[in-house]
Amino acid sequence: QVQLVESGGGLVQPGGSLRLSCAASGSIFSVNDMGWYRQAPGKERELVAQITNGGQTKYLDSVKVRFTISRDNAKNTVYLQMTSLKPEDTAVYYCNADIKRIHYLPPKNYWGQGTQVTVSS
Repeated sequence: QVQLVESGGGLVQPGGSLRLSCAASGSIFSVNDMGWYRQAPGKERELVAQITNGGQTKYLDSVKVRFTISRDNAKNTVYLQMTSLKPEDTAVYYCNADIKRIHYLPPKNYWGQGTQVTVSS
């Protein structure tokens, strides 16, 4: 079994910062791409940021200069540092990862349970 466990969400005022963490655990051979998605009420889930196991990153345009994704490969953990938060960043944030459980099998995609981020005064 593989689990992605997120932490770090909460309520923050506009202009504030939060750091999300997501740790992959269980029977893991390797972790490929890791990322963060978000879903606001009434909207579709969207990719916020993604990072390869080599450290290449990509971001949603609206968060590019405010959010930073990083990972610790030794801990199978991905982080999302969010700064200058805006009310429109309010959403449930989901961790996502492509994980190989056995070396000869293709990777499978896994989701975390989601963590709420609310930006409000």
